[in-house]
Amino acid sequence: MTLYILRRLLQSIGVIFVVTALVFVGIYVIGNPVDILVSTEADQDQFERMVKILGLDKPLWEQFLIYLSKLVQGDLGRSFAFSEPALKLVLQRMPATIELVTVAMLMALIVGIPLGMYAGLHPERTASKTIMGASIVGVSIPNFWQGIMLIFVLAVSLAWLPSGGRGEIKTVMGITTSLWTADGWSHIITPAINLALAQCTLIIRLIRANVREIALLDYVKFARAKGLRRKRIVYVHIFKNTLVILITVVGLQFGNLIAYSVVTETIFSWPGMGKLIIDSVYILDRPVILAYLVIVVLLFITINLIVDLLYSVIDPRIRLDSDKHSS
Repeated sequence: MTLYILRRLLQSIGVIFVVTALVFVGIYVIGNPVDILVSTEADQDQFERMVKILGLDKPLWEQFLIYLSKLVQGDLGRSFAFSEPALKLVLQRMPATIELVTVAMLMALIVGIPLGMYAGLHPERTASKTIMGASIVGVSIPNFWQGIMLIFVLAVSLAWLPSGGRGEIKTVMGITTSLWTADGWSHIITPAINLALAQCTLIIRLIRANVREIALLDYVKFARAKGLRRKRIVYVHIFKNTLVILITVVGLQFGNLIAYSVVTETIFSWPGMGKLIIDSVYILDRPVILAYLVIVVLLFITINLIVDLLYSVIDPRIRLDSDKHSS
């Protein structure tokens, strides 16, 4: 297990290096942030002074080496626009994104698992076919249009919920979040629904497919032949064996929601990392863009490692020893 974790950590360093290099070159190619940050009325001396202050007067390879040396020390640079550490700006926005994604994923699981189980156990019933038809619609609707419709219906027409923002924030036991307040919940429900709908449809279809497959296996037929209660067969023999693949999808989708919550955060003016990266791309704030991507890559790597470790807890047949992988 220890060797496996060490190997994954070494692989992670390589992934961070490659992603950082690609993004660094990509950002360098698309434009010059000085053109945006400096007033159009500035003279050439002011322009050149700003270029030097931002460290953009050096060759690309030298800028990249300087960035890597600082990255090793935990310094991800200073924002061009805010003159603050880029890492600080990203971490300040991270709690808002994490709480939005967590609520959205919980919504998707609470709704998706029971509906998927029902559709898998009773595939011929009209309700099951309705569930599967609705899941196709849910996957097909564009996220941005769905968000706009939610605002129109819940915020504008019915005036049940706010149209944007994070709401009141409160600190309890050292944890600062909007989930401690009723106003915070009223603000998070609509964007969380927008994020959860696509994930819910994915979970429904995944659970249904696995339940139908597992229900036909010999050990399930043997359990029925032994006269075990239906609830025990469903929860112990069928549902438990869907958990491995469910954890895989939930883990990967949790990372995807963090990375791709940009649209939802922009539509609902949610002050998370997604909105920050949009604003940073608009003004070509390179340090913030790079810091955001490094954080997202680290989150993906951490989530994948946790998912791999959970495999061996849920299914003892799965082992993560390096010897097993190499054989």
